[in-house]
Amino acid sequence: MSLWRAPRWLAGSVRNKLLAMALLPLLLAFPMLVLALALWGNVAYDRLLITKVRSDLAVAHGYFEQVLSEVGSGTQGVAGSQALYTALRPAKPTDRRDVSEQLALARERLGLDFLLLYTPQGQPLARAVPTGLSNADASAPIPLMPPALGGSVSDNGRSAARARLLVLEPEELEALAPHLSPRLRISLVATRNAAPDTREAEHRAMVMLATHPVRDAAGQTIALLAGGLLLNQNLDFIDHINRIVYPEGSLPFGSQGTATLFMDDVRITTNVRLFQDQRAIGTRVSQTVRDAVLGRGQTWLDRAFVVNDWYVSAYEPLLDAHDQRIGMLYVGYLEAPFRLVRYAMLGVMGLIFLGVMALSAWFSLRWARSIFQPVQRMNRTMQLVEEGQSGARVGEISARDELGALAGHLDELLDVIDDKTAALQRWGEELDHKVAERTAELEASNASLQLAQQQLVKSEKLAAIGQLTASIAHEINNPIAVMQGNLDLMRETLGAASRPVASELKLLDEQVERMRIIVTQLLQYARPTEYAGYVETLDINRTMEDCLVLVGHLLAQTHIRVERDLQAARRAGCNRQELQQVVINLLINAIQAMPQGGVLRLLTRDWVDEAGRGGVRLWVQDSGPGLSSEVLERLFRPFFTTKNDGNGLGLWISQGLVERYGGHITAENLSAGSGASFCVALLTEPHAPEAAPTRDGRPGGL
Repeated sequence: MSLWRAPRWLAGSVRNKLLAMALLPLLLAFPMLVLALALWGNVAYDRLLITKVRSDLAVAHGYFEQVLSEVGSGTQGVAGSQALYTALRPAKPTDRRDVSEQLALARERLGLDFLLLYTPQGQPLARAVPTGLSNADASAPIPLMPPALGGSVSDNGRSAARARLLVLEPEELEALAPHLSPRLRISLVATRNAAPDTREAEHRAMVMLATHPVRDAAGQTIALLAGGLLLNQNLDFIDHINRIVYPEGSLPFGSQGTATLFMDDVRITTNVRLFQDQRAIGTRVSQTVRDAVLGRGQTWLDRAFVVNDWYVSAYEPLLDAHDQRIGMLYVGYLEAPFRLVRYAMLGVMGLIFLGVMALSAWFSLRWARSIFQPVQRMNRTMQLVEEGQSGARVGEISARDELGALAGHLDELLDVIDDKTAALQRWGEELDHKVAERTAELEASNASLQLAQQQLVKSEKLAAIGQLTASIAHEINNPIAVMQGNLDLMRETLGAASRPVASELKLLDEQVERMRIIVTQLLQYARPTEYAGYVETLDINRTMEDCLVLVGHLLAQTHIRVERDLQAARRAGCNRQELQQVVINLLINAIQAMPQGGVLRLLTRDWVDEAGRGGVRLWVQDSGPGLSSEVLERLFRPFFTTKNDGNGLGLWISQGLVERYGGHITAENLSAGSGASFCVALLTEPHAPEAAPTRDGRPGGL
């Protein structure tokens, strides 16, 4: 029997409405969506470029600050060197050849442009002669110390290990380093959008300048040492910054990165090109950037027209010793390649959306035509439900006639059935979930109980070991004292007659001393608070070097090569003697693990524990045979040893010492057959259950 068909006019009206409803979202919503995505993508892309140049500026700023620190610390190191002090001794007041040689070597080593020595009153003493100067320049007299140098010494003669950034007049630089004068004059080049200026050239100098006192053994200032670096036309300096910020291949799409130093608004050194081989030294920044950076002290992060092209640019002000804005540091990269990529992406996005619109329109039309067959859809839905597909539905029908209402009622009826079925399934799943939760809770409680039992057993064992070791140590101390006393009495009574058995007596002394050390170690573990030392904040790198010295006699008897990689900057809160005891024990174990020679590696690194507390880690690694799984499992147990003459207390006590200060020791194999690695982790601010006493007898920070 055939289905009932709607009248032709009714079908045409429904068809027109459905077509309009299907195509209207495509014609309006999709273009608006494309426009919104294009605008959002443009803004997001610009933000990515700005974020990139902001990070580039941070890298350049970090290197600039590092050079300031190196100039200051290098000059300070020369001023405090024993060689310079020896050359300035009063016994040789007239001979300054050694002083000049010392300054020349130091200047070459530090890469400074000038290095001068004055008396505390400003009288010249010596000047480093750069390689390649003419005789006239080398023999030029040194004038009195200019005010710029005296103003850079602060804190009653104690200057910080960091150079200052200064702008000097030509005559001031001439007094410091006449050989640098040819680099001063920079002809100004007319630049688009720059602020009006009547000057034709820039003659001033921007320098990194550090002045440090040279003191004698009594701490009196006997001379002033000045060192500096001229930034004008310093192409190596700016090219190095550019290589650090924009290494080769770091910028995609053929973009090029640049870096520049400005004095005021003039480029005094740059790798921006006017032409192919001519740098844009002497060009000036735009007035907009000048007002923002030099005028208001802001950091510029935006597009900027640089000399002859648009760059994604970052400018930040440079401050002199008086916090006055004297110039700018700039980094940036060409925007054109990124702009082309942006347009290409927008074009691709438009094509994708056009394709999506075409496909959506085709599918919408097909769906609209299918609505003309509501009875077929209802019949098909009922068949699917009968076949077990309970989620089958007629779906939303735009028509508001009897067929549409019937289809809606059918879907509602199917939904009610589905809801009841889903409710039954949900109740069953909830019941299963609750059973699983109760089971998990029981398992967690059982695991917690087992853990508590294990901790209790461990605590009882440790308490028993402590009592046993204290009792044994007390009982052994008495016979040890009697044995030592009788040995001393035998030597005193026998006198010269004891010489034939001197070696046997010495062996007895050594064994008695060995027993005393073992007893002390046992007491140290049994009563750790009585043996706790004063807590200090130690330089872990220095401690490692000191311990190497203490085991130097053992290393001298072997073919072991020591490799150091000490990079920890934080300090460790611990007692110095106890930490040395731990490190020396690890060093001795490593040396004994390499009887035929090998490599002993020492490493230190900063460390942050799971609670966010700062500290340090040190590693002692050897190239021996490594540790077996059985040894690793029992390594830190008391009285366990793999040595014929060992007592098995070294690592056990070392672990107790480190844990007293909130740290821990771990051991592992580096790789198959390549040695073992022991790691000691310590906190800068130690935390432990019991505090070690401070120097006034009160509890410390533990």
